[in-house]
Amino acid sequence: MLLNCHSFFSLRYGMIPEEELLKMGKESGYGCIALTDINNTSGCLNFIRMAPKHDIKPIVGIDFRNGIEQQFVGIAKNNAGFQELNAFLSSHLHSKQNFPDQAPHLENVFFIYPFEKLVRTRKQTFLPNEYIGVSTRDLNRVQFSPFFKHQDRLVILQPVSFRNKKDFNAHRLLRAVDENTLLSKLTTSQTAQDSEVVLPSKVLQYHFKDFDPITYNTEKLMAQCHIHFTFGDDKEHQNLQVFGETKADDYQLIRKLAYEGIGNRYGDSVNDIIFDRISMELDLIEKQNFIPFFLVNHSITSYARHKGYYYVGRGSGANSIIAYLLNITNVDPIELDLYFERFMNLYRKNPPDFDIDFSWRDREDVTQYIFDTFGKNGQASLLATYSTFQHSAAVRELGKVFGLPAYEIDALSDGKYDPNKLDQFATLVIKYAKYLQDNNQPNHLSIHAGGILISQKPIHHFTATDLPPKGFPTTQFDMVIAEDVGLNKYDILGQRGLAKIKETLDVIRYNRPDAPAFDIDNVKKFKTDPKINNLIKQAQCIGCFYVESPAMRMLLKKLEVDNYLGLVAASSIIRPGVAKSGMMREYILRHQNIEKREDAHPKLMELMPETYGIMVYQEDVIKVAHYFAKLTLGEADVIRRGMSGKFRGRDEFDRVKKKYFRNCEEMGYDKQMTQDIWNQIASFAGYAFAKGHSASYAVESYQTLFLKAYYPLEYMVAVLNNGGGFYGPELYVHEARMLGANILAPCVNHSAGETVIEGKDIYLGMQFLNEIEEKTIHKILLARQQDGLFTSLVNFLDRVSISIEQLTILIRINAFRFTGIDKKTLLWKAHFWINKTPKVPQKQLFHTEIKDFELPVFHSSAIDDAYDQIELLGFALCSPFYLLKHELPKSVMSNDLHNYIDCEVVQYGYLVAIKNTRTARGEVMYFGTFLDQEGQFIDTVHFPPVAAKFKFSGKGVYKIHGKVMDEFGFLSIEVIEMTRMDSAVR
Repeated sequence: MLLNCHSFFSLRYGMIPEEELLKMGKESGYGCIALTDINNTSGCLNFIRMAPKHDIKPIVGIDFRNGIEQQFVGIAKNNAGFQELNAFLSSHLHSKQNFPDQAPHLENVFFIYPFEKLVRTRKQTFLPNEYIGVSTRDLNRVQFSPFFKHQDRLVILQPVSFRNKKDFNAHRLLRAVDENTLLSKLTTSQTAQDSEVVLPSKVLQYHFKDFDPITYNTEKLMAQCHIHFTFGDDKEHQNLQVFGETKADDYQLIRKLAYEGIGNRYGDSVNDIIFDRISMELDLIEKQNFIPFFLVNHSITSYARHKGYYYVGRGSGANSIIAYLLNITNVDPIELDLYFERFMNLYRKNPPDFDIDFSWRDREDVTQYIFDTFGKNGQASLLATYSTFQHSAAVRELGKVFGLPAYEIDALSDGKYDPNKLDQFATLVIKYAKYLQDNNQPNHLSIHAGGILISQKPIHHFTATDLPPKGFPTTQFDMVIAEDVGLNKYDILGQRGLAKIKETLDVIRYNRPDAPAFDIDNVKKFKTDPKINNLIKQAQCIGCFYVESPAMRMLLKKLEVDNYLGLVAASSIIRPGVAKSGMMREYILRHQNIEKREDAHPKLMELMPETYGIMVYQEDVIKVAHYFAKLTLGEADVIRRGMSGKFRGRDEFDRVKKKYFRNCEEMGYDKQMTQDIWNQIASFAGYAFAKGHSASYAVESYQTLFLKAYYPLEYMVAVLNNGGGFYGPELYVHEARMLGANILAPCVNHSAGETVIEGKDIYLGMQFLNEIEEKTIHKILLARQQDGLFTSLVNFLDRVSISIEQLTILIRINAFRFTGIDKKTLLWKAHFWINKTPKVPQKQLFHTEIKDFELPVFHSSAIDDAYDQIELLGFALCSPFYLLKHELPKSVMSNDLHNYIDCEVVQYGYLVAIKNTRTARGEVMYFGTFLDQEGQFIDTVHFPPVAAKFKFSGKGVYKIHGKVMDEFGFLSIEVIEMTRMDSAVR
């Protein structure tokens, strides 16, 4: 008889996880419970999914509220009613309108008005589906009210929001957070009653013992409600069922597209293996009813090609030859011998994953195309994610609620405090922050990085939708629940690497118009290009997609990668799980030493000869589980998915895990070996790539490496204009300089908003200047376009309306250096002229001479220029070693380190990057990346004792004393001591 239960998806209000609500309901004697979260349906499907486990009949609805004020509760009679409720809620969430006092007329919904609300609105008449909700605290008043005559309309509306007193305390804190007020100023009208806990069924019945009609009406209403969705192995295929007119048409279309693609992809090298693979895939795709899924992805990528957008199709779908032939992916599964069953098998309920990356500049237009094409009838939406209270966010929110000063909140958030010295309020902040984090308490809904649903039924059949700033309807549940109910996402992602490729082609056209034509998609040619492969072998990959980080640079050198297949493997080996399991080191050992390959288990070596018997790709998990542990392909896929963490702990995962160990025992495997192999799976499966996914990444890497090999300066311009990559802009400026560019500060006569190149001169974009306004840049470019280059500062001020603050930025960065006048003189003149001339420039027939006062000769230095650059750009355009207070003594350069292996050396390095990590004992250690005086990398290792004693203290040049270590051909410095060098005084 609980018709008004709130889970913790009543955001910043309720406290109870859905499953715990069901468990408590069962323990309290209820056989039926209604989940009615406040303006939210996030928990509904999971509530329905888990209810049978607790022998509870689930009912779902929505508690409609304007702020804290309850308007009415809608209870779905059936699935149609749930869809009606979702549509009604969504319309108000999208338009941000308050809910009316009168509930809408929805055919398949019961509406319950709280008694207190009716007292205020004095509603007199009720429709057949409308009821009056009475709680235990209303009983003494309701029998003396005019509503008592509607006895057939009275039902029990006993709200539930908490488990206990601590939950209620947390609820009050959440209400204060939501109201953005101090806890001391929170009123009782802004919170729930502390009585909103689950009363035992018998206790609730006792309260209503003198009101049998109310109990009868409640039970009758609940008996009329039936909601049903299928989940897990029994789930229905809820995605788009037909792409065209009929399923037969769809099959003929995908078959036609596949065979048309053979000539483009294989030319004269087509053979029976290819034809057999096509036939097998088409047959299985049809049986699984995944043809529309492929055709939708083909439609999306066709639109992209029509618009000239670059994209990369990756994920397990890259194991499919049909995807390759339809141009969804650019990876040949025959060439790479990709494991077909990772992509699809008869046991797999979900379609393959297609992660399609677009340029960050193009992605929104592609998303709009999807909604315009497939979302006309409400069948498309973005996917949500749940943003939960983590330690730092919880501490900061609660600190404000308790009125703590900012410095104290910072200390609590960063963990820089002595627990024994905390006062009462700080103690409460830490206590309840941990409580919220341990409860996995949702804070708000966010948007999944790229997930889009396209369903056969309207999305509101499953969920209400929000309308975030992106402007696209967004579900109120996440991808796990979507998959549970049979909805599979299309991943439309944005990345900057593709924008770099596209922009480089534009830059080449204007800077090197005579350059020979080339096809950037001709990756087969790139794979055999010695110039490109040498870049990989030497790890000269700064700026290139996925292969530029210090860790990847180290791995490429250790593996001596000089080909496409090696890069595919490296792209997956670098993932956290392989390194965590210790198998990265083992892989390198077996790669370099043939005799070490004998350490592999014979069965694992048989399954994975290419990777020396080591699990590297996601499909390796399936192979090992299927062939080694004799699990079915379906069970093997449960393990792969379960290792992601999202499904771990689920009953189906636990069952398969037990079967793995049971099967291994029955086959007589050594227990320790069985456990070791399981540990390998557990340590990396959630982080590993499918091989096709790694291959897709490697294709994009080769495209960027081609551009860097043959058009290095143009490519670095595109890198700078598209957010760089792993490093900050300073390193890409350094790399461009090392490749032969002249790097120049922004100039009002040459620069644009973005970085531009003229021959070998790279002019940094004005957008890199701190605090420069976009409108200022626009005015400068417009004036230059209309009347040509500026001839002097006066000419500039005649043509551009600008504030003295914005003009000062341009002068300090030396953007008027074409005048030949030093910056300090220009600043004096600017302050005088800008106060004497009109604020708005106007076209003038005659220019009035401005009196030019004679000024003293000002002294300026390159050091002054460098510090202005640091302040305005974030880095100096000169060598950082030039800015040191004292000249450096002679030291060892990186190019000579091979002469000092196992010897102690001193190097001076400019700090580029730091990676923090922890040892097995939990001690902090670091990996450092520096540049030496010749611009080459220094890689350092700081073990815990050194890391504790010699701290990094920001950007700058450091004296590094350490021992040169050689690990598989990669040289690094094991630091003994480190000191930051003093900079020159400005």
